[in-house]
Amino acid sequence: HRVTPLPFDPAKLRGLSEKLLTSHHANNYAGAIKNLNAVELALDKITADTPGFQVNALRERELTYANSALLHERYFEILGGDGKPAGDFAKALTTQFGSAAKWEMLLRATAMSLGGGSGWVVIAYSERTHDLRIVGSSGHAQTLAAGMPILALDMFEHAYALDYGAGHAKYIDAVFANLDWAALDKRWRGLKA
Repeated sequence: HRVTPLPFDPAKLRGLSEKLLTSHHANNYAGAIKNLNAVELALDKITADTPGFQVNALRERELTYANSALLHERYFEILGGDGKPAGDFAKALTTQFGSAAKWEMLLRATAMSLGGGSGWVVIAYSERTHDLRIVGSSGHAQTLAAGMPILALDMFEHAYALDYGAGHAKYIDAVFANLDWAALDKRWRGLKA
């Protein structure tokens, strides 16, 4: 696995500093990629004699690092825009949740519930129910089974503490102001194709 470069100029986002974004990308995301590669090498060495507890521990770490890598990629891919909802994905959210105000309130409430702790807020497409779900998780290893993440919001403190300390509400505002709705729409259209 290779680190994907930032898809935007980190010096140009409003309310999120270049230092925060480059540190987050270089340390947390790239660290997940590095650790995923190491775990996969260790998994390649499993034999019939490998104790079950070692296999289990490796599989848990694999899930954690794979999800961390994917969710960080989804997070960075949706930043760099003007934050103004537009396109088919914005319409799908409004249809699913009844109004733009409703889905935004639910997303923000879920994000606020994780603030000061750790986790992710994800809007995922459920292949089981064929609709959009807002999911909050307190770690990397929890996920919506058979859910494809479209919008991922990193609520681990590393995503905002350099800029906002414990002020996670201001960080959430900054993310909303920088959402790239064209990128979200492209991901949504890709799922619907």
